[in-house]
Amino acid sequence: MDLNHILLFIAAISPLLVLARAWRPGGASRGWRVAALIVLAITTVFWISSPNQAGYIGGGAWLALLFIPAIGLRRVAELFAQQRYKPARRIAVLLQVLHPTAELRRQIQLLRTLESHPEFAGVRVPQSQPTQDRHYRLRNAPAVLLFITLNVAVFLIEVARRRSGNPDVLHRLGALDPYSVLIGREYWRLLTALFLHYDVTHLLFNLFALYVLGPGLERTIGTFRFSLCYLISGLGSTAGVVFLTGARLVQPAELVGASGCVMGIVGAWAGFLLRHQHLPRARERLVNILLIVAIQTAFDLSTPQVSLAAHVCGLITGFCLGLAIVRRPRSI
Repeated sequence: MDLNHILLFIAAISPLLVLARAWRPGGASRGWRVAALIVLAITTVFWISSPNQAGYIGGGAWLALLFIPAIGLRRVAELFAQQRYKPARRIAVLLQVLHPTAELRRQIQLLRTLESHPEFAGVRVPQSQPTQDRHYRLRNAPAVLLFITLNVAVFLIEVARRRSGNPDVLHRLGALDPYSVLIGREYWRLLTALFLHYDVTHLLFNLFALYVLGPGLERTIGTFRFSLCYLISGLGSTAGVVFLTGARLVQPAELVGASGCVMGIVGAWAGFLLRHQHLPRARERLVNILLIVAIQTAFDLSTPQVSLAAHVCGLITGFCLGLAIVRRPRSI
């Protein structure tokens, strides 16, 4: 996968999402809108003048003006909830260099006041459950941790084989070759291809998506059912590609990667939330899932190296599984 292309896509989509939120009640503030417009402007200018470097430059602007301030402000809020005003103020002061907004200046002033006069702080504010979930995300999701570990371990085997001078290491380890499945009856490739990756960028891209999307679904439906969703969605993805290739609806190509499984998680979320719309925040989460699908589809269509067919087949398989899942007690 081309890192420049991935960063270019992020630098274009992320600020557009920030600007879209500005239209909602209580959406993005003026400071975030300005930062998003700056990132878009920088990305557009370099996409026109130097497309081969535009992703790296636009991605750097996104990292500095949107990503780091978002993570930093979240940390400030966590420290504020713990009444640790001094470290919260220090982080906020550093963030002001990248995010010099009136809101942040007022927040720094408040933190200075509370730091100097702790008697104004009042009763300690307890940490919220989402904060705790972020800190212990993988501890409460053993299946996600297991699949991340397996993917990393297999990638290390790939690296070791490549260093030994093996030119077709992915094929030998089990990459999905549709005609090897159809003619050679090598059905094991339907599974092994799900744990192989072309390069470290491809691996990290999929593992990050699994880390973000997986733990919430695993806690909601349970570890065993999550594991089944992950594996069955991946098999639906690879089997779908083989079928479509045999029907000559897609071009034959050797495929690897866990993205079919990840898209299955997205589909399972969508199916589960569609069936259980009465649950708290279900419709809001469903809208977010649909947005993820739209963004992923746009990325697939703009990236020749990515198999749209594999992603769609994984998504549909996961969606059908999500529709069939009955809610566990105390889920969500």
